[in-house]
Amino acid sequence: MARRFTVVCDDDQARIIETLARRYSITEEEVLSQLVALGLEARDEQTV
Repeated sequence: MARRFTVVCDDDQARIIETLARRYSITEEEVLSQLVALGLEARDEQTV
């Protein structure tokens, strides 16, 4: 079951997210999902 979270970004972060979404023709939500996944993978690698 998918869960929904809210992310609050400052203006600079929001512009970066919007730019990435346009560049790769994906939604801002998908950009955020991928960034979270990458961050969790990096955390997992550090704890091994």
